[in-house]
Amino acid sequence: MIVRVSHPPLLSGSKMKKTTAIIFFLLFIGILGWQNRINITVWAIPKILNIVRPVLSEGSSSWKEGPVVPNKTPDNRPNIILILADDLGFNDVSLYNGGAGSGSLLTPNIDQIAKDGVMFKNGYAANAMCAPSRASIMTGRYSTRFGFEFTPLFPGAVQLMKWIDDIQDNELKIEIEEKLYEDVKDIFSAGIPTEEITIAEVLKDAGYYTAHIGKWHLGRVDGSHPNDQGFDDSLFMEGGLYLPENDKRVVNAKTDHAVDNMIWARSQFSASFNKSPNFAPGGYLTDYYTDEAIQVIEKNKYRPFFLYLAHWAVHNPLQALKSDVTAISHHTTGHNLQVYSGMITALDRSVGRIVDALEKNGLTDNTLIIITSDNGGASYIELADINNPYRGWKLTHFEGGTHIPFMAKWPDQIEAGTKFIPVVHHNDIFQTIAAAGNANVPTDRILDGVDFLPFVNGSKDGILHETLFWRQGHQQTVLHQGWKLIRTSKAEQKWLFHLEEDPTEQNNLISDYPDKVKLLEQLLDKHNLEQVEPLWPSVVNAPILIDKHTGQEYEKDDEYIYWPN
Repeated sequence: MIVRVSHPPLLSGSKMKKTTAIIFFLLFIGILGWQNRINITVWAIPKILNIVRPVLSEGSSSWKEGPVVPNKTPDNRPNIILILADDLGFNDVSLYNGGAGSGSLLTPNIDQIAKDGVMFKNGYAANAMCAPSRASIMTGRYSTRFGFEFTPLFPGAVQLMKWIDDIQDNELKIEIEEKLYEDVKDIFSAGIPTEEITIAEVLKDAGYYTAHIGKWHLGRVDGSHPNDQGFDDSLFMEGGLYLPENDKRVVNAKTDHAVDNMIWARSQFSASFNKSPNFAPGGYLTDYYTDEAIQVIEKNKYRPFFLYLAHWAVHNPLQALKSDVTAISHHTTGHNLQVYSGMITALDRSVGRIVDALEKNGLTDNTLIIITSDNGGASYIELADINNPYRGWKLTHFEGGTHIPFMAKWPDQIEAGTKFIPVVHHNDIFQTIAAAGNANVPTDRILDGVDFLPFVNGSKDGILHETLFWRQGHQQTVLHQGWKLIRTSKAEQKWLFHLEEDPTEQNNLISDYPDKVKLLEQLLDKHNLEQVEPLWPSVVNAPILIDKHTGQEYEKDDEYIYWPN
């Protein structure tokens, strides 16, 4: 029997060439796509987001309204306004160290708050990173007491950081804990524990109307949203654009840093009100938030209110109104600095408008205003002097990362022109506001803050804090009686500074005072025993130069730390 085996017809010469060409073309496209994966990702993500997370072209807020006429028996407790800037450096406020751009930009309205009240010379953030700091501000507790130790990232952020780091081929590389990646929580799933009690909750229980505007960063899931944490109303920042990138009113500035690329890729121009569908804000974000804050003031002028105005400014993406950039361009040089200065100008304008609204409504004397920043200025916007005279940046425990603008005004209680030298801390905001509002604070947990007003007005002697702590994974710091120890188990580095003699941390005394190091490490170890395990692990360890921003090259002997996200 003969078995016939059929064979596929051979390709003709022309068809073979065509097939080969297609294969090589697809291979070329694949290689080209891989080489340009960051640009493609940054281009594609916003378009995908607009499909999966649509933003309505219009939306509205409907702030609850208090009495329309004064009560016959007036409630004389103060109104309270907490204004929190984002990534505002020590040198960004001109009253502190001259102002941005070597003193070319002034902040008269922010400065005036301190001139009319108290300027804290040594104000400290609870952390060198935004989310843990905000958790401490809201609760009056070290956020490590309830596991809120790291900042939740956008989905895909770690991969994007890794790609950028690989392409840039920096000598100091980002390290990723791959085995822990599945346990990380992103901003859509992470949140402050529901059992924590916020300052909004204690004020609401005391009869205050409570309103939140802007950034939250403590959770979007049920139980962690501002509306679940004591705020009657919340205008929630959903996306991080100040205006759409192509808006004719805005000037943009970008860097090649992973964080900047991530922010631009993942950000929308969007907000929500009391968990509404996302909508486009009604103007440049800083001004829009201010417009809404003024509505809160005017609608509630006849009852005590707590307004938490959490500006996105001056966090990247760097976007400023063209009108603000034009107004300052004659005395600032460099595109990034001009845009950044425009953002500071808008923030300063916001403070002035809030003060004017209080004056217009007869609320000036009996309103407590507190202004601060969540941490120091960031190196990835590539501006050199934003934290001067201090070393370091956001993400580091050097003074540039934690020593921040901090001031308060309350004409009825604080003498104008007060300069307060002892250290104050973000944790103190909770206790101070609660005491001012005659609100009951929780007694079933440790509160780490102190009411600073009796110390400021002289009715109480002594110091607020003998010892302060900072912890973010392996980066741990203690400040005790003027001595500061920074240690990190990553690269096994330690620094010891005597801030009273060396406030700008120029001289590492780690080898000179072994007994002091031992004492400070004992304090740190004891403090760590009181904290709990993080709610989610850190997976990113990113190198941060202490004395250079990310646009400057690493050189041998440059000091650095690894930031655990």
